[in-house]
Amino acid sequence: MLKVYGLKNCDTCRAARKWLTANDVPHEFLDVRDISLDAETIKHWVSQAGIDTLLNKRGLTWRKLDDVDKELMDEAKAVQLLATHPALIKRPVFVKDGTVSIGFARDESEREHLLET
Repeated sequence: MLKVYGLKNCDTCRAARKWLTANDVPHEFLDVRDISLDAETIKHWVSQAGIDTLLNKRGLTWRKLDDVDKELMDEAKAVQLLATHPALIKRPVFVKDGTVSIGFARDESEREHLLET
């Protein structure tokens, strides 16, 4: 089953869930603020998607971080930040059979991978 990680109040996550439901894609939604993401899960996501894709630098959570936390971002520091501040995770994160996909494409043709069962 497709797992969708995000925030319940995120517009993009809501749009993704609505689209998945409309297309009869069975999925489970997990709010990253309600669950404890372990470092191994985050490391797996980073290995699949890359830290630049996974780390959301456009949101309020990023802007509120101290400049020291934003500097010299290596993978270990990024994983620790994402575990501590799950709202820094770009959303939604789709996981199926160990394969990770980040974000919800605006273009319908780019969503086709979500329909694969």
